[in-house]
Amino acid sequence: MKLAKLSYGFSLLLLLSGLSVVSTANATSSVWQVTDGKNSIYLGGTVHVLTTDDYPLPAEFDRAYALTDVLVLETDMAKLDSPAFQQTMLSQLTYPEGQNVSQHLSPETYKQLAAFCESRGIGMQVINHFKPSMISLMLTMVELQRLNFTGLGVDKFYNNKAVVDGKPLGKLETVEEQLAFIAGLGKGKEDELIRYSLEDIKTLPTFMVEMKTAWRDGDPQALEDIAITPLITNFPDIYESLLVQRNNNWLPQIEAMFSNQQTELVLVGALHLVGKDGLLEQLQSAGYKVKQL
Repeated sequence: MKLAKLSYGFSLLLLLSGLSVVSTANATSSVWQVTDGKNSIYLGGTVHVLTTDDYPLPAEFDRAYALTDVLVLETDMAKLDSPAFQQTMLSQLTYPEGQNVSQHLSPETYKQLAAFCESRGIGMQVINHFKPSMISLMLTMVELQRLNFTGLGVDKFYNNKAVVDGKPLGKLETVEEQLAFIAGLGKGKEDELIRYSLEDIKTLPTFMVEMKTAWRDGDPQALEDIAITPLITNFPDIYESLLVQRNNNWLPQIEAMFSNQQTELVLVGALHLVGKDGLLEQLQSAGYKVKQL
């Protein structure tokens, strides 16, 4: 299993949210057109891991792709998959010599982690040297694979399509910046992160069914109830670093797209688009017109 794939595994648990300002009375998809009155861009909320049964994707994604000149993703997916970055990610998510995860967890939490790993046929010697953020990613991906989530996510699907079509690709952040966010997850709260991850995995089958239905239907309130409320309640620091800070970093880049001669389709994890700190509400507050496809 490639480590780059794991980075999207944790994102999957943090994908989607609700939107109270943008009208959703006729919602049909997780794709929006944003205009300044003269120029438009398209924003699509994505799920990073899917099953083969989830294809074809909602038609609005293809529609937006056909109307745009440039595809902009969260990061450079080719570099994300490169051996050099894989090694960098491994080094940052692994404890230095002489340390292991048991030194950062309570005996009870470590016992729960060991019991779960045994139930999935994962030897503790495999994960002892990884930091809790990496362990959370690994366990999530193991469960997703058990649920047949082995197909391309929306981002990877359109990245591959753009490469074949010769459509220019852009990014909102470097892979190094994305890794820094992941590496910092749960820092100082390692015990809580592992406990939360183990509990979260128990409800993953139901969560995925409900989440995909809400995402495909473009139902922001359902997405908020499913994903963002538990995240804010349990890990407000992660919500701030993974979502709020990154949205604030991305917003100026997105606004700059209105002044060039191209039309962009921006695909990001759907949680980045919606909610009180989401890109859509921030854009609407800044005076842009937002319309759901």
